[in-house]
Amino acid sequence: MNKMVEGKAIGEKEPMEDAGKMVDLNDSPLGKRIESLSAYDPSILFPIPRKPMREELGIMGSNPFFGMDFWNGYELSWLNLRGKPQVGIMRFSVSSDSKNIVESKSLKLYLSGFSQHRIEKEDLVPLISKDLSDAFDAFVMVTIIQPDEFDQLKIEEMDGLLLDRLDISTDIYAPAPELLRSNMEEAPVEEVLVSHLLKTNCPVTGQPDWATLQIHYAGPQIDQERLLKYIISLRTAQAFHEQCVERIWLDIKHYCRPPHLSVYARYTRRGGIDINPWRTNFSTRRHPQVARTARQ
Repeated sequence: MNKMVEGKAIGEKEPMEDAGKMVDLNDSPLGKRIESLSAYDPSILFPIPRKPMREELGIMGSNPFFGMDFWNGYELSWLNLRGKPQVGIMRFSVSSDSKNIVESKSLKLYLSGFSQHRIEKEDLVPLISKDLSDAFDAFVMVTIIQPDEFDQLKIEEMDGLLLDRLDISTDIYAPAPELLRSNMEEAPVEEVLVSHLLKTNCPVTGQPDWATLQIHYAGPQIDQERLLKYIISLRTAQAFHEQCVERIWLDIKHYCRPPHLSVYARYTRRGGIDINPWRTNFSTRRHPQVARTARQ
């Protein structure tokens, strides 16, 4: 069983170490005034190792889950070879087994570097894919959606029973995984539960991050009121999106003991970028929803 970290805001601003290499978030461009980039520069991408963040959560060996992080970049523009500006929406996905995540503001600055860069779309996609693959230290599949395809994009809400319908009262706004409980006496169930009330905070700037959370599990029935209170208790937690979803997965697995568990969060965009982590230990028989929600 993984060692759990209870009642602690995760992702505190501190140096992180991976294989002897120190990474100080103060070196990140996040939260600092930076002149707008007008030249392509892949070195602006700022990788952050996943390993130290997982060790904070008590994961010391192999991961108990697998999954993907789905990213969307809405502020992408470049020049074609004749100098005419082009625009598009960039989508990419990366495995949760990648060595690194990439700090989102560094991605924003990297993308802005294309605004005066002459390149055709056919060359832009493999270039971005290579740069991101280098930063994540894993293969990254990139697609660019151009304006003639915008009307094909969907807005969809996440499937599941809405936890927010419950009329609860709470005054717990610091992480409280001990709230979680399931009914071990009744027959197991399979449920998909959804809440729009997840809020966490950037571990560097303290800015709020908002998300819709989907929990799909099979096992002892989880007490829904306690689950909703737990989600609300994360309101002051400090964590990158990926780490927050992994903490939720670990907390539910530890306290509610479902044999099968999937946790998926679709965060609202900040700086023209949204990040949507998905973690699971079983096949849900379908690909996670990648259409944006109304809040995104």
